[in-house]
Amino acid sequence: MTALAATAAVAGGIAANEPETAAAVGPRMQVTADMIAEPAAIDPRPIVAQHKLQADAAQYRAHLRALAKAKAARAKAVRARAEAKARASRAKERARLLSMDPRSIARALMGDYGFGSGQFSCLNSLWQKESGWNLHASNPSSGAYGIPQALPGSKMGTVASDWRTNPATQIKWGLQYIRTSYGSPCAAWGHSQSSGWY
Repeated sequence: MTALAATAAVAGGIAANEPETAAAVGPRMQVTADMIAEPAAIDPRPIVAQHKLQADAAQYRAHLRALAKAKAARAKAVRARAEAKARASRAKERARLLSMDPRSIARALMGDYGFGSGQFSCLNSLWQKESGWNLHASNPSSGAYGIPQALPGSKMGTVASDWRTNPATQIKWGLQYIRTSYGSPCAAWGHSQSSGWY
């Protein structure tokens, strides 16, 4: 092997004493500038589109949450207005009833319990004797309370919670009690006359 061949072989990384290796490997490939290519350009559009979809979805979810919150706030405001209106209506009705003679209330309610107008004179006599139609009448010895002298007064809470101050609540309870226990105001009055209580 000439010096030039040996130098070429060493320069190529092949030892001169390994001819079979050199033959097996073959000639070295020369790398040229045109073989070093730029990496393939990456199209950013799909990635941008994906990020935009995610951002749009997050924005949409936030929008739905805002709508739900606004709807709940509107519903709460509607309920609050309705409750305030109902309270005002109840207060107005209570004031109207308190301004009325309890006898007028009783006359108006008697038909709801199946009592004709002819029964009113007995009811009037009965409750005049019991309480003088005073909705705050209280019997200190028995604890009976109100126009019908319910014993205890809290029984009238089965009609409404305002039984201490609402004559209509007391009268409704009293008429129901008379119907259940005696059948009519005149029967209750008859019992009261004979026994002193009803």
